Amino acid sequence: MRFRPIYMVTMNQRNGRKRHILVVDDEPLVSYTIQLLLQEDGYAIDRATSGAEALALYEPGKFDMVFTDYSMPEMKGDQLAAAIKQRSPKRAVVMITAFPEKLQSSACALGGVDSFICKPFEVDTLRAAIAKYGPAA
Repeated sequence: MRFRPIYMVTMNQRNGRKRHILVVDDEPLVSYTIQLLLQEDGYAIDRATSGAEALALYEPGKFDMVFTDYSMPEMKGDQLAAAIKQRSPKRAVVMITAFPEKLQSSACALGGVDSFICKPFEVDTLRAAIAKYGPAA
């Protein structure tokens, strides 16, 4: 039997509801893995496989933060981040990429991206990003 600390349940709720995270990645295995890891901590997770699908799901106030891949067909993660920031300027968007140093040092503007997580990642890295960039419980 596995015991979960009581504080994990209350920490991940806001205004009487579970904190809600949108995960966007064109690789279903990656988004599914993030979903499994964070649901274990009590978060509500929605997944999208493209920027267009994510924008169709996104409504201001619905999600507490967004994790998105950078390299996706049709709409890159930074373009998605910019579109989300237009709708919700204070909503945290964390980019998950295999090459964060390449993006940070490139000439491309990554406006709307609050932070980077490097693939492969550990659940503690996701938790730290939520603690730092997600809204207060």
